[in-house]
Amino acid sequence: MFKTKLGKVVALLGAVMISASAWFFISPLLIDEHVDEALVFAGPPTAPEARTKAMQQVMADAAQKPDRTVEDSMMTESELLLLERGDFHDADSVHRGSGNALIYRLADGSHLLRLEDFKVTNGPDLAVYLVKHANPSSSAQVTSGFLNLGKLKGNVGNQNYAIPAGTDLSEFNSAVIWCELFGVLFSTAPLSEG
Repeated sequence: MFKTKLGKVVALLGAVMISASAWFFISPLLIDEHVDEALVFAGPPTAPEARTKAMQQVMADAAQKPDRTVEDSMMTESELLLLERGDFHDADSVHRGSGNALIYRLADGSHLLRLEDFKVTNGPDLAVYLVKHANPSSSAQVTSGFLNLGKLKGNVGNQNYAIPAGTDLSEFNSAVIWCELFGVLFSTAPLSEG
């Protein structure tokens, strides 16, 4: 009797583990994750306390000076410089992608990769890479030289990825959506001057 109950428990636990694993691997193919980030015009936001303190200082300084016109230092879209662009294409008949990859230099000198009108087949553990190869089609071409910009925020929509300061953009020739779990290429956007 003990062996029968133990066997049922083991079988039940096995079925639960198989079901959970199947859901982890299959569900991304069934569920789209939508993102719609605005194009970033300024650096990272400051903490509320720092912002309040800075505003109080500006107001105190302004109260002590005569009226004059002050230029707003907020970055405008015209201050963005499009450096490179590319169009995403399918890696194969299963791993499909479309949309634009755009690399901008912001007014503060930082760089940003923006995905616009973007859509890619969803999958587990997807990341955004800048890759040295101009149009990689194999794992070896991706992993021979890349910069990981972070986890893919969503498989559909507009999104921004900060490029680390000091990155030599001339070394990278494509933006790639890469499955880190299985080492699979999902989509590539060869980059050229904007």
